[in-house]
Amino acid sequence: MQQHHHCFLSKYSLPEWQAAITTNATIHKFKRGTVIFRETEAVTGFYFIHSGKVKVHKQWGEDNRDLIVKFALAGDILGHRGLGQDHFYPVTATVIEDVEACFISAEFFHTTLLVNHELAYHMVLFYATELQKAEQAMRDMVFMSAKSKMANALLKIQDIFGTDESGAIQSNLSRQEIASYAGTTYETLFKTLNEWIEEGIIAVSGKSITIRDQAKLRALLQ
Repeated sequence: MQQHHHCFLSKYSLPEWQAAITTNATIHKFKRGTVIFRETEAVTGFYFIHSGKVKVHKQWGEDNRDLIVKFALAGDILGHRGLGQDHFYPVTATVIEDVEACFISAEFFHTTLLVNHELAYHMVLFYATELQKAEQAMRDMVFMSAKSKMANALLKIQDIFGTDESGAIQSNLSRQEIASYAGTTYETLFKTLNEWIEEGIIAVSGKSITIRDQAKLRALLQ
């Protein structure tokens, strides 16, 4: 397996362990729309993303509404939420931009953690950061108004996907996916986006969104 500087696994493993990674890891390429694994499926292993973007989502609430938990990017890990006593994936991972990732089995990952102390240490830091983000997202879900959630989501999406030369956010996310990431309904999203267009806070052309007044959006987060 060709080593990749974005690969979390290779980056923090010992030089003498790289041959073992090459032997045990396989490279997978996924097209947009591909489901890498589904919620409640048995954990088979872990994916270390080299390139592309993945939405991590799960069923939420009494109506089983789809909620986007996070977007995983190059350098991130997929499947780590299934590490532990309950060996089932608690989330679904769906490709939104073509992905290349290396895959290792759960057994090899456990062995690798025992051998590579720096990798184990950085996994602890990774989990701690994930937990902090999850706790913050839960607080936001409870205490933020619908408009604040949407402002927060748009600003995060802009940071994750970047903008083109005209300033439009470079994402292919649907309106429903934006609503799922914001933790609100499509109807609320549609209504609020139209209000923000009239107020000059954003501009919309087809699926693309441009944030015209970031200060006003950030003021909603206070």
